[in-house]
Parts: sequence; C-alpha cells; structure tokens
Amino acid sequence: MPNDPLKVPPPASPTLPLGQARRLTLSPQIADLIASVAAGTTSVAEATTALQIAHLDSIAPPSVGSEADQMRVIEGATVDLGRQTRCGFGEVIYGEGKEFDLIARIIDSQIADAQTSLVTRICPQTAEKLKTRFPNSHHCPLGRTFRTHLDGQAPCPAPIDPDAHRFHAAVVTAGSTDAAVAAEAIQTLTWMGVAVRRFTDIGVAGPQRLIHALPELRKASAVVVIAGMEGALPPVVAGHLSAPIFAVPTSVGYGATLGGLTPLLGMLSSCAANVAVVNIDAGFKGGYLAGTIIRQLENATQNQTNDSSVKDPTP
Repeated sequence: MPNDPLKVPPPASPTLPLGQARRLTLSPQIADLIASVAAGTTSVAEATTALQIAHLDSIAPPSVGSEADQMRVIEGATVDLGRQTRCGFGEVIYGEGKEFDLIARIIDSQIADAQTSLVTRICPQTAEKLKTRFPNSHHCPLGRTFRTHLDGQAPCPAPIDPDAHRFHAAVVTAGSTDAAVAAEAIQTLTWMGVAVRRFTDIGVAGPQRLIHALPELRKASAVVVIAGMEGALPPVVAGHLSAPIFAVPTSVGYGATLGGLTPLLGMLSSCAANVAVVNIDAGFKGGYLAGTIIRQLENATQNQTNDSSVKDPTP
C-alpha cells in the first residue's frame, strides 16, 4: 500500500545507550506496584487502574480555597477538608454503596490534612480491608462504623469515661433490640472526643427502670433516646430532665410500626418541649447533635477560664 502523503510520521525516538538512559525517581507506592506485578500478585489491568488514579490525584490541586473552604478533588469525590474548621469536626463518610478504594482515598486525604475519619454504614468486608490499610483504627460491627486515628498518636480510643469529664452525653435505649442504633451513636460520640454513658433497655413497659436510672441520667448535658415500637420513651425521659433530648426512632417493631414511621410521627408529635427528632435509625445524627452540644459547653468553659486568666494573672 502506498504511503499516505498527508500522514506525518511520528518523530523517531532517540535511542540512548543503557548507561546514558534517564533515571526515573519512583515513589514507594509505584515501586511496590511494579514489584507486585512482577510477582504476579497484581494484574496488569489492576496496575493500570491504580496508575490512572494516582495520575488523577497528582494533577488535582491538593487543596482549593481558604482554610475554611478547603477541599481536595480526588477520583470519585471532592473531600470537604474545610468542614473541620467551619463546623468543628471533619466530614463523615457515608460508607453504604461506596467501594473500598474510594473510601480509602477519602481517608488518605483526611489523614494527609491531619484529620481523623469516621465511616458509617460500612459492610464487614470493606471494614476488614480498611483495617488492614489503616491499622490505627477501630471497626464496630454492631454499629457498622469505622473510625481512624492519626498515625504516631495514641491508638484509636475506646469510649471515654464520663466520670473523668465535666460534661458528657447519655445514650438511652428503650429495648435491647435498639443496640445497633445506639452503637452507631456511641461510636460517633467517641470519634468526636465526647464522653458518653449508656443506659440499656429502660423502655416505658417497665417504668421503674427509668426511675432507677434518673440520678445518673440527670448528670448528662445532652441525651440521645432511641426507641422503636410506639416511640414513647423520649418524651417520658424529657419530662424528667432539663437537658436537650435527641430522639431517634428505630424500625424495631411489628407491622403497624411501619418500619419506624409510627415512632417517628409519635416523637414529632411530642408535647415535651426539649425533644428534637432525627431520622429513622439515625444513631449517627442523634450522637452528632449531642456531641456538638457537649463541645460547645466545653469550649465555652475553656473560654471563660482563659478570660479569667487574662483578667486576673495572679497565680
């Protein structure tokens, strides 16, 4: 076939002697990737995908905007790194429906910005992979949460002892079947650095149980009350306390519970003025709201202490 006169041939690549070939500086991650391909543990297709993602991450700006508006664009997500500055806590990752690789990239971005991570609604298989990738972490199978701590710091903390803190939250369940929602709330509060005390199975069918718990409950500065069935517990608790009550309806119950709609409507209709209601099974949301109350109280106390020190420098 004759040569196409309109087609310009590509320039010939210069061939350098081996000793004069340019040396490439490879990152440890790429070097490990090449080694895994050579060892046969990673396929060429998998390596190609990994390199494409690494390239996209490398050409994306590490951050955009001011500190409060900072974000990082990665493959599959735009990570809101400024949320910690604006709201006091970093962006929480909703894990359901997300692949391991995407969650890992988001966590990497947060860790690079010296932020801890909280993943909710995570499946056990993804959590196990994340645990291998981020050893300084904690997976709560019951609450379906995964949280990380920064490398070089103390291991990922367990729930904080409320007796050692001036302010703490309480998490109350009407029945033991509400335990999964309570675990999500407790893990959220722990990630926020908030002390928490738990009260289990003190629903209205046994009213003496709540009466017995009241002396300790009254010490809490914010209370998360979790109930299914008819959802009667939150307003009953609220009638005994001066603290804000964050009511979490659950999908626990028989047919007329309507998957949590019945307790949701009952809680929304509560006449107790100090009750606010979140979504069905939303332990994270109840815990987060209680945690923000505790953090505000702690900050206000710290500010008062600082102001007193400035006004009265006497030791």
